[in-house]
Amino acid sequence: MSERREGHVILGINVLTLGYLPAAWQSDLLHTHAPTDPDYWRRIGELAERGTLDAIFLADGPLLGNPSYDANNTRLDPTIIWSHVARATSRVGLIATASTTFNDPFELAERLLSFDVASGGRAAWNLVTSRDTGSANNFGLDEVLGRGDRYERGSEFADLVIALWESARTGVDVVHHGRHFDLESRLHVPPSKQGRPVIFQAGGSPQGRALAGRVGDGVFAAELTKEGAIEHYREVKQNAVGFGRSADAVKILPGLLLTLGSTEEEARRRVDEIHDLGPSAYSVLWLSQAIGYDVSTLELDEPFPAELLDAPLDPTAFRGSIGFRQSIFERIRQSKPTVREYLRETRYTGSGHGGFVGTPEQLADKIEDWFHAGAIDGFNLQPDRLIDQLEVIADELVPILRARGLYRHEYETETLRGHLQASSRTPEFTPEFA
Repeated sequence: MSERREGHVILGINVLTLGYLPAAWQSDLLHTHAPTDPDYWRRIGELAERGTLDAIFLADGPLLGNPSYDANNTRLDPTIIWSHVARATSRVGLIATASTTFNDPFELAERLLSFDVASGGRAAWNLVTSRDTGSANNFGLDEVLGRGDRYERGSEFADLVIALWESARTGVDVVHHGRHFDLESRLHVPPSKQGRPVIFQAGGSPQGRALAGRVGDGVFAAELTKEGAIEHYREVKQNAVGFGRSADAVKILPGLLLTLGSTEEEARRRVDEIHDLGPSAYSVLWLSQAIGYDVSTLELDEPFPAELLDAPLDPTAFRGSIGFRQSIFERIRQSKPTVREYLRETRYTGSGHGGFVGTPEQLADKIEDWFHAGAIDGFNLQPDRLIDQLEVIADELVPILRARGLYRHEYETETLRGHLQASSRTPEFTPEFA
């Protein structure tokens, strides 16, 4: 283990409505209308706050997902859901996803700052640029913008939203005449308790990492290996320093798909049972979508062909997540599995995001190792089925981390920005990222 860090890890929960597995809904713990039931969402918020978790994170997608590999077809607007949860909680951060491709910057800036004020300074925007044609069609477009154009628009959009939030503090109109937006106005919402919403960025492309370093307070990353995570961690921190910010100003939180049990065998049995309730082709369909290649055409008992792994990526043709694709291929190159072995392995080690199947004690070991290695500032945990695994996280994992000095015993701050800042390492540990 490398030199030990001070401070504590950041823990978020990626809610994904019911869980990340397609069969998460098949449980006696849930009822048919759970995704739209206010009591369900209140329960999630209360469990997260019981564990003094930093934040809960709700993704969004402006289209109907494919039920063959998407457990979360029913999606309510994240800011509406979190506004309800804010009433039942007082400290946990509330992160809502919104696209820069399909929103208006003035309306979104006003909505998010209003939510931040109403929640007592606990709101965050997860900035995404969106990449799928289905969403574009829902907004009257034949195709989604190309990656370069999406990030150019997203960067201008983010700058304008931040300027509008600043106008709430200063009362001075924003005068902006850019390629994508023209605006001369200001917000009439007051500043929030944390000043303005926290910004998270989700995207592993070079453009996404640069944007995170420039404006992000946090990054929702995709990592399958510790080595890859360390490289990404340093790249984003270096980007932040290059833009005149502190390396510690942006926090790195990879997603971690999660199944916990009292023993490793119990955890593996649980994830197998939930997987087997779902579509038999789930892993094949998801991996095909993630890497942009029809995996069903590959020989199951042969390794992944080198021409697939080594083929240069055409970012104009590939519409998926570059971060997911990179982490998957890196994992395959390291472990050299057959296609069948990798599809089976994804049950336990994750797909685009990393995965973990084991006990709370073993998970604490992983968190401690990656934290002290300088690979993460924390994790965004993604339980297989949320309603019961969140209890295990709050009541079993968190006490172990506390006993190791890796996590706080009580909330020390009232705002999400305060939670993130309170986690900071000591200056003596901070590497030279410049």
